[in-house]
Amino acid sequence: MIRRTVREPVTYSGRGLHTGRPVTVTIHPSDTGIAFRYDDTRVPASPSSVTDTRWRTTLGAVGTVEHLMSAFAGLGITDAEVELSYPELPALDGSAAHYLTLPPQPLGEAEISLPRREIKVEASGGAITVRPGSGTWAYTFRHATKIQTVTCQLPQDYPAEVAPARTFAPVDQVPALRAQGLGQGLEETSVLLLGPHGPTTTPRFPDEPARHKLLDLIGDLYLTGIPINLLDVTARFTGHTTNVRMAELLASARGRRR
Repeated sequence: MIRRTVREPVTYSGRGLHTGRPVTVTIHPSDTGIAFRYDDTRVPASPSSVTDTRWRTTLGAVGTVEHLMSAFAGLGITDAEVELSYPELPALDGSAAHYLTLPPQPLGEAEISLPRREIKVEASGGAITVRPGSGTWAYTFRHATKIQTVTCQLPQDYPAEVAPARTFAPVDQVPALRAQGLGQGLEETSVLLLGPHGPTTTPRFPDEPARHKLLDLIGDLYLTGIPINLLDVTARFTGHTTNVRMAELLASARGRRR
């Protein structure tokens, strides 16, 4: 495995995806893994650091890390220090595409341990299956009576087929989500709204929700640090809670091999 960091600090600014609070995030070069820093608190990117999976993935106090973690996976970045002015990542355009401007810098090679066997998690009608492989990832999404499946070869397909897919919400749930303080940083162009018969706003892909769920899954599983090209993953109808549970099992399976 080739370790990579960013060649130089890169800064992004926007509003926190859920809180809507202004936030500036600077991604610094590092050689000590991926970590998120806010004030005097530093949280490593690890399944054991996850504190909340409701509507987002939160590490320590830092919320909505999944889009940046997904971009790190797509770029093969293994080491970065993420400094935040407020403990939530910005919404940007609702996808991971903006983060692809990060300039990777090789750090050298390192050994990587993989689980020996297939691992499966089932919960709330969804399931994830992970096995050692060559980067074939598939996700199946369901909304109302419509089912869509997207399959990608990673990391090759990531920039064009996964990263631009935006977050989404059922249009009839938007008032309740707003009342809960969710999605405050999203705008009309940064969220795909779904009605009972399909999108009510213009999608970037016919199957954009499935692609965004795949984007989230990639980010959540990359908390293990396992390169995405070394796994074959099949998932259906999952959210962050099941994703992180799989990440915990993957991390544990790797630990038992040492």
